[in-house]
Amino acid sequence: MLDGTPVLHDLDFEIEDGTWVGLLGPNGSGKTTLLRTLSGLLPYKGHLALDGHPLRAWKAQALARQVAFVRQSTPLSFDFTVNELVLLGRSPHKGWLESYTLLDRERLQQALERVDILPLSGRSVLSLSGGERQRAFLAQALVQESRLLLLDEPTMHLDVHHQFAFLNLVRELVEAGRTVVAVFHDIALAARYADRLLVLDAGRLAAAGPPTAVLTPALLASVFRMYTELETAADGTLRIHYQTPISS
Repeated sequence: MLDGTPVLHDLDFEIEDGTWVGLLGPNGSGKTTLLRTLSGLLPYKGHLALDGHPLRAWKAQALARQVAFVRQSTPLSFDFTVNELVLLGRSPHKGWLESYTLLDRERLQQALERVDILPLSGRSVLSLSGGERQRAFLAQALVQESRLLLLDEPTMHLDVHHQFAFLNLVRELVEAGRTVVAVFHDIALAARYADRLLVLDAGRLAAAGPPTAVLTPALLASVFRMYTELETAADGTLRIHYQTPISS
């Protein structure tokens, strides 16, 4: 709920361990609200559980060890270096006033290398471009080492190279057992990378399942207001050919 007003209605779904779930829907459909609810940031009615325990019953630090959330944009109140910002992702694993260890520093370097910003480690985050800053927050989520990674349009500020590099990295994490729920703006990228899709429309679940089953011309017409043709390529990926928008 936002300001006491329900935004999502009658949702019923499960997320299996080790899968990548893509969230799709037009603007205002509730995708970001759903991610914020899954992260424990928003109140909810009904049943929402992690490992069989109600989400609202989890203590904040314990939940942070299980769930990492990368937002579309995050305001910064302090002038952190990239190293300092990324190391904050280790906070759920630290006790009060506990200092960073060699293991923390190793995780830091590995994360910076994986998102291709190691040369920027000593720079002020405020001096970074939008894409560089987004990769810093992605690195912060990686060092958190949570089982569930929530991504709100993580490639929004990235150039094409870093979009695919990051999505390939996420795929590697999923193959290694991580669970990912990611909002996609690009339907074709969602079809290419996600194992399952949840399609929201006006706060309700319009469709759920594998991309090839969910993404149909009828669904794209009713939810996204576009006439399309779909083609399955030789490698099994789904190609979407947009034709014309549907008038209101």
